[in-house]
Amino acid sequence: MSIKNKLNRLKSHMTTKTNTQRIETPPSSLITKREDIPFLDIWKQAGVYPYYTDSDYCLIREVTYPLETQHGKYRFADYLLAVDAWNDRSLTHPLSAKGHQPDELFFFDTETTGLGGGAGNTIFLLGHASFNGKEIVLKQHILPQPGSEVPLYLSFLENIDYAKMVTYNGKAFDWPQVKTRHTLIREHVPKLPPFGHFDLYHASRRIWKHRLESVKLSIVEKEVLAFERVDDVPGFLAPMIYFDFVERQHPEGLIGILQHNEKDILSLITLYTHLSFQLLGIDQMQTKKESFEVGRWYSYLGETDAAEKVFSKLSEGNEAEAVKAKHALAFQAKKKQNWQEAVRIWEDVADQGNTSIQMDACIELAKIFEHRCKNVDRAIYFTEKALEIYSNQNDRLYEELLKRLNRLKRKRQ
Repeated sequence: MSIKNKLNRLKSHMTTKTNTQRIETPPSSLITKREDIPFLDIWKQAGVYPYYTDSDYCLIREVTYPLETQHGKYRFADYLLAVDAWNDRSLTHPLSAKGHQPDELFFFDTETTGLGGGAGNTIFLLGHASFNGKEIVLKQHILPQPGSEVPLYLSFLENIDYAKMVTYNGKAFDWPQVKTRHTLIREHVPKLPPFGHFDLYHASRRIWKHRLESVKLSIVEKEVLAFERVDDVPGFLAPMIYFDFVERQHPEGLIGILQHNEKDILSLITLYTHLSFQLLGIDQMQTKKESFEVGRWYSYLGETDAAEKVFSKLSEGNEAEAVKAKHALAFQAKKKQNWQEAVRIWEDVADQGNTSIQMDACIELAKIFEHRCKNVDRAIYFTEKALEIYSNQNDRLYEELLKRLNRLKRKRQ
């Protein structure tokens, strides 16, 4: 049966209960003789080989990629440039690789029997890729049957010695699942190593939430990284395909899941490269909206100089992103208590911005003129201007503006 026909057959059996299914270990599932592994010749044709312990085994697939390999809009060699660029900057950022070499990061993804948490959810595939000094090496550790997690984790942990792990939503899902499953066998395997974590899901949401309806990795790949999957096995079918594999032992369907997981991991390398180039101002095709989100992120982190550099470059002109950048620059000046500069920028924004930004600028100007410049007349002027802009007279903010105006007028008397 072809993989396409198999997928169609499996789809017909999909139900909403898939994520809660548990795999019960067959009484005779453990392999006691090395030659007993089913379909070993087919596995070897796919580059998959056994990893044996005393009485059990798991399966491992390893693939290497030259640095000139293109994945989406970048070569893997560009990842090395991204790490070098971080080391050349003095920025503090959650995705900064400063102080690390390219071979100290590893890109990690799992496949599981469900999307829920807890001990009932089994990880059947641990995949990771890293730079070994000359090429990208991708390894996948496969659980051949329930009950074989000891060799699975032994094979995974024996060479895992990195400073940073890179995932896509791994902080919320993948790594907590690994910790849960590891706890069940911790007496038989090494400890999980401590390392930092770069979660690219949260970064993607920050930079592209204005552009994408969803930041699923497959959508980010297509819309941002210029990588489109062809004949890919849908990830949501992975649990059902694994259940079928446990029952029949034929690797055909599971090999498709390996290829799906491989693309996920390679995309993490490209995505980390692209996000680094965005954050460091290296991407020459960066849009103004992307630049603005980068500036906002730096401002949130307290990287004032980096934020101002981004906003200043964007502020040239009168289009929407330029006005938003000016508004952000005014807030930066306010933080520094540079009231004169804040007034200069906000007066410009009050004449150019959209309704919401104009009103915010007028309110900020009213506060500065009342409390810092002691100019009640100008404070009244900008409060009245804010009231003109804000037409929702039943809103609490409108009432607050009226109270401010009345207070300022009494103050002028």
